[in-house]
Amino acid sequence: MRLVRRGMGRVSSRVVRLTVVSVVCLPWSDADVVVGPVPDGLDVVVYDGTGKPSRIEEIEFFVPPYMGPEPTLAVMAGMTSLRVAQTLTAGVDSVWPHLPAGVTLCNARGVHDASTAELVVGLIIASLRRIPEFVRAQDEGVWLHGRYEALADRTVLIVGYGSVGEALERRLLPFEVDVVKVARTARGEVHGFDELAGLLPQADVVVLLCPLTDTTRGLVDDTFIAAMRHGALLVNAARGPVVQTDALLAATNAGRIRAALDVTDPEPLPANHPLWHAPGVLISPHVGGNTTAFLPRAYRLVRQQLERFAAGESLVNVMTPTVSND
Repeated sequence: MRLVRRGMGRVSSRVVRLTVVSVVCLPWSDADVVVGPVPDGLDVVVYDGTGKPSRIEEIEFFVPPYMGPEPTLAVMAGMTSLRVAQTLTAGVDSVWPHLPAGVTLCNARGVHDASTAELVVGLIIASLRRIPEFVRAQDEGVWLHGRYEALADRTVLIVGYGSVGEALERRLLPFEVDVVKVARTARGEVHGFDELAGLLPQADVVVLLCPLTDTTRGLVDDTFIAAMRHGALLVNAARGPVVQTDALLAATNAGRIRAALDVTDPEPLPANHPLWHAPGVLISPHVGGNTTAFLPRAYRLVRQQLERFAAGESLVNVMTPTVSND
């Protein structure tokens, strides 16, 4: 924060007015264009993840580059004036270890809902209708005529029913499916995590959309998979470590379940990793939210937050370490 001295009137009767100016750090070089006129009282510096931001000790509001490497978060240690960190991701598990004490953390809830839900629907249909097999057969000129699985009349279990889950449900219902919803805490028609064991055997498709927390890390283990219906499809659009990779490999290699994964553990997945060649596994490279719909929605969220910040109003999407965003 810095003070700008502005004078008014004649020197003999001069009135001095001090205007508070806060420095905000955005990841876009075209910040003025995409965010619009910067609200009064804010100065913008741009940081693309290379080196350190300019005026680092003055930065009060920080938007880290989307999906940047760990050093882009570590720079917060040098932001001695930092008050708010606004992520462009819904998940913030990687941010907590770098967040200075007393700094407000906000996530991008709502920004990725449509894009992630679209990909999940695509992965489900591609897996059930065996689209990857058709692509490989096309390369060889092979006609794979047969009867394949439909999404219609299936039961889809959403584990981690939040804003993305709601968006997914809206897209699934026209396919004539039954949707069962699970969240950290039961509410209305939404079941709690403690009911999972009884719900898994009913599901043809299990979609993971939960945040990575101490509770969900390794959630999908041998016991979880054993409770799933034989031949069921597991879709992970949450975080890779929600699934125990060894347990998943054992189950897919045995033909116990199939999987469609937008996230993996480890990530990026090494070229020689056995998941690439596991039977019944479809992998996309963590692109659930990174679509043409992402940036316009991210711009709108950041703009709204900057307006609130400049006006001293409460921010949206405020996170706490003990409350998950499911």
